[in-house]
Amino acid sequence: MSSDKPSRWLNRTVLGASLTSGLADMAYQTANVVLPGFLAVLGIPPTALGLIEGVADATASFTKMGAGYVSDRLGIRKSMAVFGYFLTVVSQALMALAGGLGLLVFGRILGWLGRGIRSPLRAAIMAESVTPETRGRAFGFHRAADTVGAVVGPLIGVLLLGVWAKPPAAGEVVDLTAPFRMVLWFTLIPAVLATLSFAFLVRDERQKPNKHIQFWSSLRSWSPAFRRYLVGVGAFGIGDFAHTMLVLAATQMLTPEHGVIGAAQIAGFLYIGRNIVTAVVAFPVGLLADRFGHQKVLVVGYALGVATAALTAFAFFSGAHSLAILAAIFALAGTYTAVQESLEDTLTAELVPAATRGLAYGVLGSVNGVGDLVSSATLGVLWTAASPALAFAVAAGVMAIGTVVMARPLHADNSSAAKTN
Repeated sequence: MSSDKPSRWLNRTVLGASLTSGLADMAYQTANVVLPGFLAVLGIPPTALGLIEGVADATASFTKMGAGYVSDRLGIRKSMAVFGYFLTVVSQALMALAGGLGLLVFGRILGWLGRGIRSPLRAAIMAESVTPETRGRAFGFHRAADTVGAVVGPLIGVLLLGVWAKPPAAGEVVDLTAPFRMVLWFTLIPAVLATLSFAFLVRDERQKPNKHIQFWSSLRSWSPAFRRYLVGVGAFGIGDFAHTMLVLAATQMLTPEHGVIGAAQIAGFLYIGRNIVTAVVAFPVGLLADRFGHQKVLVVGYALGVATAALTAFAFFSGAHSLAILAAIFALAGTYTAVQESLEDTLTAELVPAATRGLAYGVLGSVNGVGDLVSSATLGVLWTAASPALAFAVAAGVMAIGTVVMARPLHADNSSAAKTN
């Protein structure tokens, strides 16, 4: 182990990155929780939501690969990450201004472009700020802090939605989009704070350029274990839809009884519950993974993802739209999200040398993004053309295939990675 590694895993960089991600997710997840209802009052169908999420995910995924490579080569990870956080500010403002599909799509894509730039760079900076033996808990802590923001923001957003969605007076014409726009404007506050937090709190230990690094030769140098790992991640990701689709599912199930505003609020609270679960279990998941093995725990998380999609399909198929079933769906979603987002990054750091880790995180993001594009778009199309039950059943089947692939043992060539971990 290198002598320059910090002795404490909970250092300034981990704390700063965690605070930043919490604020950024406060902005992003608040938008997520009101976006399905906003689309509904704008008259935009479910197919469009799936395509929006899929295209945005794909944009972020390919941006991650490019950003990771450029940052490894030029040694400018922190400044690029700050720019990525700034794009989130612009994105939220554009969505608040949107009066139709065009500006909404552009704003969403721009936001995911920012996520694509910052995510692999933040992960690479964090991975090098702690020892290999404590990465699970460091990334678990980061995920927990990230998700605290994802709880607080949507909670405030849902409450504000209720305050601003006042019943109209007799004969009054009400703009149903206004409450949703106000919530989107609120998200600019945490988005700006996130940008400032990363700029002033996070330290990047590696700032020297590595101009000898070549894109294709770096890809070829990675171990067979990492390549097999990417296959498992990709297979699971093809079925792993954006969870805004769960919010839309809950909104649609509950609208007949509660109306669109009431259903959107309840679905928002369910999504907040999902984020609370993620925040609570993320750090224990990291500790368990450090003790029992990151791959084993990740496989369990993937299996919970299969259960999430399958239970949603059952709820649509059977007409069982009770809050208990919906709460179980969102709880499962929160649990597997905590496992997936904490341990995919951790396993990547184990399998790839530090010199090309930014690129590796970018490729991981690209693989996930391609899966998100296929899964979200396919789910939206199947939802509209056939039925939501079939859409989620197909997602469950594909995710199950990815779980089986990931369950195969990974035999990493640790000799090369260990020298630079």
